[in-house]
Amino acid sequence: MPERPLLLFPMPQPADRTKQKPQFGRVHKPNVTRQGQRLSPMFNQLQAAFEARRAEIQQNIAGIDPEQVLVIETIGSVDNFANAVKRIEGLEWMGELESDEIAPDQDFYDENNPEKELNGRLYLVMSNQRALDEMLSLWRRYQTDPNMQFERGLTKFRDVFLHLKSIRRWDVQDRLLETGVIDLWQADLEYDGDRVIPFEAELWFRGSNELRAVSARQVMNLVQQAGGRILNQSVIEGIAYHGLLAELPAHAIRYIVENPTTELVKCENVMFFRPVGQMVVGDQSPEGDVEIAQIEEMPMPTGDPVVALFDGVPLSNHRLLTGRLIVDDPDNWEADYAASERVHGSSMASLIVHGDLNQSQPSLSRPVYVRPIMKPLNWLDTPRPEGIPENCLAVDLIHRAVKRLFEGDQGEGPAAPHIKVINLSIGDRARQFTQSMSPIARLLDWLSMKYSVLFVVSAGNHPTTISLGVSREEFDSFQTDEFEAATIKALYRDARHRKLLSPAETINGISVGAVHLDEAQVTYQGNRIDPFGRPLPSPVSAFGSGYRRAIKPELIFYGGRQWYRLPLQPTNPVTIEPAIFRTTPGNKVASPGSLAGELNATSYSCGTSNATALISRAAGTCYDSLQQIFNEQAAEVDPSNYEVPLLKAMLVHGCSWGDIGSRISEVLRTPENGRQLSGLISRWIGYGIPVVDRVLDCTHQRATVLGFGQLSDGEAHVFSLPLPPSLGSRPEWRRLTVTLAWLSPISASTQKYRTASLWFEMNNNGLAPTRSDADWRAVRRGTVQHEVFEGQKAEPFIDGEAIEIKVNCREDAGKIQNPIAYGLTVSLEVAEGADIAVYNEIRTRIAPAIQIRPGENQTTYEGPVA
Repeated sequence: MPERPLLLFPMPQPADRTKQKPQFGRVHKPNVTRQGQRLSPMFNQLQAAFEARRAEIQQNIAGIDPEQVLVIETIGSVDNFANAVKRIEGLEWMGELESDEIAPDQDFYDENNPEKELNGRLYLVMSNQRALDEMLSLWRRYQTDPNMQFERGLTKFRDVFLHLKSIRRWDVQDRLLETGVIDLWQADLEYDGDRVIPFEAELWFRGSNELRAVSARQVMNLVQQAGGRILNQSVIEGIAYHGLLAELPAHAIRYIVENPTTELVKCENVMFFRPVGQMVVGDQSPEGDVEIAQIEEMPMPTGDPVVALFDGVPLSNHRLLTGRLIVDDPDNWEADYAASERVHGSSMASLIVHGDLNQSQPSLSRPVYVRPIMKPLNWLDTPRPEGIPENCLAVDLIHRAVKRLFEGDQGEGPAAPHIKVINLSIGDRARQFTQSMSPIARLLDWLSMKYSVLFVVSAGNHPTTISLGVSREEFDSFQTDEFEAATIKALYRDARHRKLLSPAETINGISVGAVHLDEAQVTYQGNRIDPFGRPLPSPVSAFGSGYRRAIKPELIFYGGRQWYRLPLQPTNPVTIEPAIFRTTPGNKVASPGSLAGELNATSYSCGTSNATALISRAAGTCYDSLQQIFNEQAAEVDPSNYEVPLLKAMLVHGCSWGDIGSRISEVLRTPENGRQLSGLISRWIGYGIPVVDRVLDCTHQRATVLGFGQLSDGEAHVFSLPLPPSLGSRPEWRRLTVTLAWLSPISASTQKYRTASLWFEMNNNGLAPTRSDADWRAVRRGTVQHEVFEGQKAEPFIDGEAIEIKVNCREDAGKIQNPIAYGLTVSLEVAEGADIAVYNEIRTRIAPAIQIRPGENQTTYEGPVA
């Protein structure tokens, strides 16, 4: 146990949640007459399209009543529109998407800032001819009499008509061209023009088993008519997902590429066509050779695993890994791996177990559970890259793997029911996050809530060239700081092509970017160049934000220095390309050897995968610390409901922007972007770099206190942090850091998506009035709120005064069915060396004993009054 362990708050006081003030924009909207001029041609076009499609279908399949998905685009949102849709027979709610960066026009614009881009919604509705006719009837009656009384339950259509920007069909462009699958199919055909090409058809999720069966059957028939077949089908109701894994011969794919308006692509049951097999690692062969390490004897792990690694098969008999992993391979994917190909799983397992081998750190005290979800792909490259195979739906594979952990399968019991953290150091390079949640991100969010488990996910790497936008003469004249600044600006210019890779947009998981830093000793640099002269985010690390502009990635961590070099063919303007090496610099990891049977080799690597594994390792350490805290201070409390939210809060709690945020601000700041600057910085570094040691113990001048509880809609808890009396009226620098984390249920078919919104607020008595780092609005959009407050002004207060931190809960995207568990971490500190005993003075005022008070839905706790 540390000399100064973290403390536990006494039981919070229940309260009513704070009412948030609604924020209304001042968006100009056209009047009813102008709406009629704009929209009537669109409605007429829809009618004509329905009639043409009916004639087209019934020539081939008699008796089929055609359906089409309508895209209803509004400026702003219309609450509860889904309920109105359900009132019209033949309309079926398919979902909604957020739409931002909408250009203003003469009809819709911000009255205060006419040039400002607008936000809106895309409402997706399945309709047949009869339902469309009824909606058109409503529209025409409203045009005739804007003051008409709508029938009960249909009033929301009036709001839609007022905000309506456009209405159209979901068509080939949405279904096929927006996913990038055409470009990947073209590349596949150039690579091997005769191969059978697999793909995913994500279907609209229909409201009943019968409708889903009809949809699947129609798509299957069209695939078979084109000479293909269906390999697999996956339906997961909890995330509104229905997917088919299919394959078509090359000639059929070529025909679609050349003529996308085929019957299969026009099929109204399909939402998206997507490529498969895009979760690939190691597809660039690194240069350089491995090292042979001298390996010291270290204590072996004991107990149940709490960290799981979903990755490739590791070299489990490597001297650094033997006896430290529990490899669960029910599909026998190990048989497809040569020892020399077990690269990524070995490196991730090594980082979780030992950390970066450039440093000497204790090994993780528990074994690590490993489930292979990747294997070498049958590509012509040597060595073969590892990835999720093309004959698997990634959503289905990950679902089965997680379910096996907690429920078991094939007649067996749960494989590892004590798991609290699952490491996913992979991402879909074909799916950068834009506006809609990917199926895998929705899956992680749903599973995290279902099984109370934290997914730690790689933000994604973009190891692509960087165009610096300067001539060779300018480049040759650069000083270190100038090169660094030019690289930062170039990365931000290209940020739209360097977004998070699915599933890093998960709202319940923690997404991890990389810091361009390691402790490797470089003996040979060659023609490689370091773009940064100081610690900064890695140039390959993906940019956020997350869903609804939430903070993503939440944090960045040490992912190794990624060096670059000039390409062989000079470019104008100058570009630099990543130099992928197995030698220094980088994080040092266990690796397959160059020779058969070599079991003590190490190599170096860089990127967000490494940073993610190191954060998962930190989570394992925090879990053990949490168990100690409860055993020592609250042995009667069952913390199982709160462990994951507390772990999540602890991982983020040590974060700050520090010098990295200052440097990015210095490079990017202009007279025009001051208000947007914090958002620009957080897109790359989230809440910053966590100092994990800060949440493992306290110091004489720093006290960290943990709180937890469960809340339903409209409820709140108030925690009291006693102020150290000796700080009163002292002009000492002080910092107050507060982190709140929870897991939210999801409403998969709504734009709001997050069911539970929690947030904290407080009055810190002027003790730390300055809010630093991320924007206060952005920090409330996800499932982690992390804020840092600082101050130095002398504030008088008397013994017994406290800072009150109020945790609120309200419904967001739907009804909260069960109370939401949360974790709260609060630190108060003064400068090291100050003669203020912050820890002792807070500890003596927080009652150490915890008593159980039985409650209907939760375990509550309280300490005796100090």
